[in-house]
Amino acid sequence: MLANTANILLHIPDGFLHLLVAVACWVVTLIVLGLAVANTRRDLDERLIPLAGIMAAFIFAAQMLNFPVAGGTSGHFIGAALAFIVLGPWLGLLAMAAVIAVQALLFQDGGLLAMGANILVMGIIPGFVAWAIYRLSAGRAWRTRLLTAGVAAWLSVMMAALAVALLLAFSGTSALRVVVPAMLGVHALIGIGEALITVAALSFIRAARPSLLEEGHAAGWGGWVAGGLAVALLLVLAAPFASGHPDGLEWVAESAGFLHQAESAPYAILPDYTVPFLGQTGLSTIVAGIIGVLLVAAIVVAIARVAATRDVRKSN
Repeated sequence: MLANTANILLHIPDGFLHLLVAVACWVVTLIVLGLAVANTRRDLDERLIPLAGIMAAFIFAAQMLNFPVAGGTSGHFIGAALAFIVLGPWLGLLAMAAVIAVQALLFQDGGLLAMGANILVMGIIPGFVAWAIYRLSAGRAWRTRLLTAGVAAWLSVMMAALAVALLLAFSGTSALRVVVPAMLGVHALIGIGEALITVAALSFIRAARPSLLEEGHAAGWGGWVAGGLAVALLLVLAAPFASGHPDGLEWVAESAGFLHQAESAPYAILPDYTVPFLGQTGLSTIVAGIIGVLLVAAIVVAIARVAATRDVRKSN
């Protein structure tokens, strides 16, 4: 099983990408993140700050829940489509970047050098693809928007899988004719799960706070924040029961013969979503997950509040 990446869809470990490819991904990612920060400072609706924290916490927790896919593989929710649709592209990207960074830095999930690539293929590419497609349904009936969101979520996974395949091919890790059909084939099934979860989450949000999906978000958070955090924590409680089958990227790496190129992280804090002194137990996974949920939520709220504060100072 792939060390430190067995539980997460599309997280690229160090060793899979050529150094120049990894650096190029960092350059692109940093440029887009810079644009995200600038646009968030300019356009941030402060009423979205609590929602951004809850959204990041939910996505982190949901990514711990692998579901089985045909052929002995597994997949799980990425969340970029949901984040971009609900929060908008810029705040949604910052939320996804925070989730991916915490996963790499604290849980050793995904390589440090490959973190730029992971933000690119799990945040930037799928998020903007989904957001652009969903925007086509603006002003339409809710059922049309919901159907569009499902299609957008599925396509976001396919584009993310294609991007990973191209990066692997450009790195010389696997032949293009091998890795592209393999990645797209397995993720076509995983994308169905992404679509279903995205549609379910949007339906829940519309039932609980319909204004969140309209232009101009209503204030009044209270129980919504507590309820959203409770949902994320409940998902963590289910994490020990997630599928143990290899995820899409790991399955492709093993099938194509480059799994051995994965490099372990140079340090371990909460490796593989466990607390070292609790061992490889369900309790260990739950405790690690709770730490991750609370930390990700706090980081995203802090980033958004700093952006809002600076925006206020600038306007004054």
